[in-house]
Amino acid sequence: MTMTIHVDIVSAEAQIFSGLAEAVFAPALEGEVGVLPRHTPFLSPLKPGEVRVLIAPGQEESFFISGGIIEVQPHLVTVLADTALRAKDIDEAAALEAKQRAEKMLSDQKADIDYSRASAELAEAMAQLQALDRLRKIKQVR
Repeated sequence: MTMTIHVDIVSAEAQIFSGLAEAVFAPALEGEVGVLPRHTPFLSPLKPGEVRVLIAPGQEESFFISGGIIEVQPHLVTVLADTALRAKDIDEAAALEAKQRAEKMLSDQKADIDYSRASAELAEAMAQLQALDRLRKIKQVR
């Protein structure tokens, strides 16, 4: 019998996922973290990126988060995200547009812009595009 851990992924708008999984991978600030059942408890901030939930061998769900925190307990993982959505629901055109807009803002030296906000928007758009790219590669393999 395979050991599992309960996973909840919640955004400000709604609960995105709740169920059992064999492992969870999330983009912590210091690098990607992998969590298995009975993991040591910890709390960590998350950066924009992909959260992967391994439900069973060969069965994985991917979610995009724009940042947040992960709380790990031995039998429970909770991801509290600012924004979260299933990777398959990402709007590629909107992500490309956001990336271009942020790059333009950052390259315009004369504009009175908030560089930290533009950098955050660029990081979020890039993370969405990377999640989409990974999802496409997985589908090609299958």
